[in-house]
Amino acid sequence: MNQSTCARLLACLALATAALPIAAQSKKAKSAPNNPPVAVMPSKPETVDLEFVTRLRQEEFYHGKVMDIMSSLTDDIGPRLTGSPNMKRANEWTRDELTRYGLVNAHVEPWGEFGRGWQYQSASVRMTSPDFMQFLALPEAWTPGTNGAVKGEPVHVVINAPEDIEKYRGKLAGKIVMLGDSRIPAPIDKPLFVRLTKEELEKESQYTIPGGSANPRFDPATFARRFQLQQQINKFFADEKVAAILKPTREPGDGGTIFVQSGGPFQMDQPAAQIPSLVLSIEHFGRVTRLLDKKKPVELEVNSQANFIEDGDHQGYDTVAEIPGTDPNLKEQLVMLGGHMDSWHAGEGATDNGAGVSVAMEAVRLLKQLNVQPRRTIRVVLWSGEEEGLCGSRGYVFNHFGGRGADAPKCGARPTPGQRQAQQPLALKPEQKLVSAYFNLDNGTGRVRGVYLQENEFVRPIFEKWMEPFHDLGMETLSPANTGGTDHLSFDAVGIPGFQFIQDTMDYETQTHHSNLDVFERIRPEDMKQAAVVMASFVYNAAMRDEMMPRKPIRPDDPPAPASPESESGREKRGQAVPPPSNPGNPSRPTPQNPK
Repeated sequence: MNQSTCARLLACLALATAALPIAAQSKKAKSAPNNPPVAVMPSKPETVDLEFVTRLRQEEFYHGKVMDIMSSLTDDIGPRLTGSPNMKRANEWTRDELTRYGLVNAHVEPWGEFGRGWQYQSASVRMTSPDFMQFLALPEAWTPGTNGAVKGEPVHVVINAPEDIEKYRGKLAGKIVMLGDSRIPAPIDKPLFVRLTKEELEKESQYTIPGGSANPRFDPATFARRFQLQQQINKFFADEKVAAILKPTREPGDGGTIFVQSGGPFQMDQPAAQIPSLVLSIEHFGRVTRLLDKKKPVELEVNSQANFIEDGDHQGYDTVAEIPGTDPNLKEQLVMLGGHMDSWHAGEGATDNGAGVSVAMEAVRLLKQLNVQPRRTIRVVLWSGEEEGLCGSRGYVFNHFGGRGADAPKCGARPTPGQRQAQQPLALKPEQKLVSAYFNLDNGTGRVRGVYLQENEFVRPIFEKWMEPFHDLGMETLSPANTGGTDHLSFDAVGIPGFQFIQDTMDYETQTHHSNLDVFERIRPEDMKQAAVVMASFVYNAAMRDEMMPRKPIRPDDPPAPASPESESGREKRGQAVPPPSNPGNPSRPTPQNPK
C-alpha cells in the first residue's frame, strides 16, 4: 500500500468515526424528541477574581450588616406564617430594604392562591386541681381559639389507627382531650450542638446509588395516610364537640422545647378546624396523663386567643428585586439567589429560615456596596409558602419558567394514599433558557461547608475553583447528592441549575427546627458572615463568567417539584433519609409504615 492510499484510508476512517456520534445522536433524538442535548463543559479554565474576594471579605467581616437584617426580621417583625399579617409586613419591609440598598424593580409579587390566614395572640394552659401549675403550651396553626377560658376535666385518648376511634365515641362531649401517650425523654448523651466533622464531610462527598438498604427513603404514601388519619380524627372530635385538644410535643422535644406546626387546613376549599388544639411540653403533658391513668381527678383551664383571616386577599406573595446586568450580550440572562421568608409561629423564624433570607439580602447589599457591575442581571427572591410545600417558589417558577401541565401547581394539594401522581408533559417558557443558576440557603445558622451538586457533575470543576478562596473558612466539600425539602427543587424540576449549600448542623434538628427556640439567640454571627461572603461570591462568579452554568439533561418522565410540606425533622434538606412523621393520634409515636 503506497503512502497516498494509506492517507486516503485514514481520512475516510476519521470521517466515518466522526459521523458515528452524529448518527447516534440523530437516532436518539427521534426516539426522545423532548430530551435536550447534554451541555458540554467549556474548555476555558475557570478563574476567580481574588481582588473582589478580598474586598468582599473585608467589607463583610469588618462592616457587615447581616445581623442587623436578622434582628429586623426576628425582633421587629417576628414569626412569619404564610398568610399572616406578619408575613405581609415581612414582604413589604424586605421590598423597601432592598430598594434602600440600591436594587431596582423591587416589588411584592403574587405567585398564586394560598388560602386562609391565621394568627395567635396568646396561649395559656394551667392545672387548677389537684394542684396549681402553669404549663408551657402553644397553639397549632390554623386551629381556632377558645373564645375565653375553658375549664374542664381532661380525658386521656390514644388513637394509633382509625379503628381506635370507636372506643371513644359518645364519651368526649365538653372534655379536654389529652391526645396520645406521654414519654420519658431519653438521657442526653450526645451534644445538642455539633459541627460537621472531617469524616462526615468525607462521607458527604461520596455518592450513594439511590434505592436499597444503604440509602432508605421514607414511603411517601405514609405521609398521605397520616394526613388521612388526621382528617378522620379532626372530624371525630368536631362531631363529639370536645372543648379542646392538648398534645405532647413530638420527639426530640424536652426541657421546655415545644415543636409545633399545623393542626388544621389553610386551603379555602377545605373546612377550617373547629376545635382549639395546643401542644404542651412533654413534662407538663406527662404529669396530667399519669394522674389520669391513676384515676385521679384533674381540672384544667385552657385559654387560647387565635383567629382565622378568611376575608380579603387569599394570594401568596414573594419579594423580588434585581441588580441589573451591564453586558449588552448577557444582561438579559439571570443569576438568582434566595431563601424562604415564611416560618412557623412558635419562635421567631430565625434559623428556619431568617438565616437564609438575611444571608441572601446581605449578599446583594454587599454587591451594591462594592459597586459591582455584573454582566448578567442578579435577581434575589424571598419566598413564602415553603413550609406548606414549596408553594412560593413552585408558583413563581411556573409563572416565569414553566412546569408540568397547563395548570398552576395547587398549594397544599395531597395525593390519595397509595395513588401515584399523574405525570404531565413539561412545558417551558422562553425565560427558562435565560436563567444561569439559582443558589439557595436553608439549613439554619451553620457555617457553609460546601455545595450539593444535585447530580450535576458538569459544575464540579467550576465550584472547586470558586471554593478555593474559602478553604480557610472551612468550605471544601462538594456532595454529588440530590438534596430535597427546599426551594432549589422548584428550579431543578424545570432544568434550571439549582443548588443548596452544605452547612454545619449546629442545634437545628435537636432544638430549633419548627420549635419555640427558633429565635435570634440561636444565630451564630461569625457563621452568618461567612455564609454571606460565600453566597455573594458564588452569585458574582456566576454573573461574570463568559458562559452560563452547564445544565444536566431533563428527562421527559422526571417528576415535578415535590408538593409535600417540609418534614418535621428537616433531614431531607441535608440529603438524608426522612424518619416517619409523628402519629396524629399519638404524637409521641411515629406513624406506622406500610400497614397490612
